[in-house]
Amino acid sequence: MNIKRLTTTQADYQSQMETLLAWEGVSDDQVNSTVKDILKNIRSRGDEALVEYTNKFDRMNISSMKDLTFTKDQIDAAYNNVPAEQREALETAAERVRSYHEHQKMESWSYTEEDGTLLGQQITALDRVGLYVPGGKATYPSSVLMNAIPAKVAGVEEIVMVVPTPDGIVNDMVLAAAKIAGVDTVFAVGGAQAVAALAYGTETVPGVDKIVGPGNIYVATAKSMVFGRVGIDMIAGPSEILVVCDGKTNPDWIAMDLFSQAEHDEDAQSILVSWDADFLEQVQESIEKLLPTMERKEIISTSLADRGAFILVKDENEAIEVANFIAPEHLELSVEAPEAMAKKIKHAGAIFMGRYTAEALGDYCAGPNHVLPTSRTARFSSPLGVYDFQKRSSLIMCSAEGASELGKTASILGRGESLTAHARSAEYRIK
Repeated sequence: MNIKRLTTTQADYQSQMETLLAWEGVSDDQVNSTVKDILKNIRSRGDEALVEYTNKFDRMNISSMKDLTFTKDQIDAAYNNVPAEQREALETAAERVRSYHEHQKMESWSYTEEDGTLLGQQITALDRVGLYVPGGKATYPSSVLMNAIPAKVAGVEEIVMVVPTPDGIVNDMVLAAAKIAGVDTVFAVGGAQAVAALAYGTETVPGVDKIVGPGNIYVATAKSMVFGRVGIDMIAGPSEILVVCDGKTNPDWIAMDLFSQAEHDEDAQSILVSWDADFLEQVQESIEKLLPTMERKEIISTSLADRGAFILVKDENEAIEVANFIAPEHLELSVEAPEAMAKKIKHAGAIFMGRYTAEALGDYCAGPNHVLPTSRTARFSSPLGVYDFQKRSSLIMCSAEGASELGKTASILGRGESLTAHARSAEYRIK
């Protein structure tokens, strides 16, 4: 199969690179119109509209939200139905994710100035969070852990999970993951209608403060439309991996690492950067050899052909420049001294260091979050974490002396802005 080849010495390298990275995942007018109607309907008709949309889009035949609400017994049964090996793997992953995220907790702090004025910051958790989990063929119990556990570590009191069950098919591993992660309530609803229910609340689904979790274009569009009413984590694009390799890693390993993202869907992006031209050819040979053995070979093939690339750079420093420009979701540094190279990386969602650190370990059980910025947004955003479920409030308490001194400054600035009430409010406290 043919994978795009770029070299940094090409005259049109920059334009080729921008074309390679371009992702137009925006909603079209039809999607926007459909989602607007759904949001309006859920907001005005609540449960009744939610049941109608679920019957229509998920091919169900239910009469009330009671039929779409998982009971504790149902969730416990799903947990027990999961094979012991898978259950233990979920428990292990959950413990590692929990342990890692415990390190992210922000704490309140304050200090007192000489005149007795106290200044500080108070940390509080969100009250209620909504977790969207894709359903149908795309079932991701690992995403349940990655979204719910940081919220629990942050101190969120209630997590409401929505997951569609097309044709009434329930995924036991997803429900098991919800139990392990401490999710409080689970509803069998999905799509834009589920996002609307979480944002506005219905008679049965409680309104939340923030919605997290991945979904299709309708879910992403709905999240963008309800932002402001509630918080959201991000609008994520297709999965990405960038591998930087010095040519000394087994080429089969690198080919499979590229496959690991390409198999997500046809729009996923896998890029290999190296300063060893011969190694690029070796990886090409590994791809040709291994691709026929893959269950999702058609998806991988399309992804690599449409959005994959091999980039030949002149040296390690140029590879770092390329990586920082791409700002990938997942960055593998498959080199001799990965820790030294990582210090020079400014933009990446997650950095996987060394030849033995497959990106897939981060997807499931290493500990750091796998909800990461895509489409070059790592230039200004970060992985999902505990801090996404905590808020900061500023603390200010002036002593009489402090209020008198600060009042003089505030008075001058307030009158300078022609805000006389501001100035006089401060002046009342001046001795």
